[in-house]
Amino acid sequence: MDVARLALLALLAACAGGDGAPATSTGAAPAMPDPASTATFGAGCYWCTEAVLEQLDGVLDVKSGFMGGKTVHPSYEDVCSGTTGHAEVVQVSFDPKKISYDDLLEWFWKLHDPTTLNRQGNDEGTQYRSAIFYHSDEQKKAAEASRAKHAQDFGRPIVTEITAAGPFYEADEHHQDYYRGNKRQPYCQFVIRPKLEHLGLKQ
Repeated sequence: MDVARLALLALLAACAGGDGAPATSTGAAPAMPDPASTATFGAGCYWCTEAVLEQLDGVLDVKSGFMGGKTVHPSYEDVCSGTTGHAEVVQVSFDPKKISYDDLLEWFWKLHDPTTLNRQGNDEGTQYRSAIFYHSDEQKKAAEASRAKHAQDFGRPIVTEITAAGPFYEADEHHQDYYRGNKRQPYCQFVIRPKLEHLGLKQ
């Protein structure tokens, strides 16, 4: 559980005029997305993952949310408790004529450390696990082949799970496009910005 992130979000909710009730994820899980133009990745904090992938040419939209757990409509606080089984994920809508699923997998391996179990940097917990949630047999095969291709790249075994996609629960609005709207926040300055700089992306 990341106490600093929870405290920051509580402050943001208060500033937005909230009533103090815990934030909950929005609405029902969407209908089955098009597997030819949808990818779902867990790579630690979804704020970080979103900030990278939304800059790629051919990516149409990136939504932060939760997948892989047992609780229906979990809140951020529920997921941070470690009791729901969900991972923080981003669901990516992309134009396969401009960027392929294989290209997105290449970025997935670059933007996080897939060898640390349930952890990315100081963010620790099962919600931060490395995961690829596939939407078709073709995506499963591509993900497995990509994982095997990069198996020797990190010096330690890859622990990324490759799992069939389940219900995606979109996180609350103040989690979406988080870096763009909160660049001065310490987490953005000390975690996300250096990642973007390292990857040669816009900060």
